[in-house]
Parts: sequence; structure tokens; C-alpha cells
Amino acid sequence: MKKTARSTKPVDAETIAELADKGRSVARFFTNKGKMVRPVQRVNVDFAAEMLDELDREATQLNISRQAVIKSLLRHALDQHYVASASRAKVG
Repeated sequence: MKKTARSTKPVDAETIAELADKGRSVARFFTNKGKMVRPVQRVNVDFAAEMLDELDREATQLNISRQAVIKSLLRHALDQHYVASASRAKVG
């Protein structure tokens, strides 16, 4: 009979910290196979109704959430800003 891999539940950071505090090895929890998730900070932003309508139309067209549209557009705008800033720095 084949052995099947046991599914292991993720261990929370507090448990890992406790093991480390006790001097136990925690190396097995750091496999570099996962993705680092950065902390998220929630913010409130006010939008005019017309802008929300535009965002909702775009979200529907792209089949993504309004939040994803906002994040994508903001990322794009910031990237453009950094490129323009770097370009100005080279000229000046």
C-alpha cells in the first residue's frame, strides 16, 4: 500500500515564536516555498458617484472587483510617476 502524504495544518507565527523561545528548531517552517504576504492597511477613500460608476463599469468589463480595478490603476499611475521622475532626474 502506498503511503500518502499527511496534510499538515499551517502553524501560526505565535506557535513558531514559542518554539524558538524554548530553543527548539523552527527551520522546518521556513521552506522558501511560500509567498511572503505583506501586511495590509485598510484605508477609506471618498469617490464621486460618477467615478464609482466608471470604476464599476471597468470592473465588469475586466471581470474583477472594484477594489482590484482601483489597485491596478493606482499601481499603474505610481509606476508612471516613478518613470517620469527618473527621466526628469537624468535630464536635470
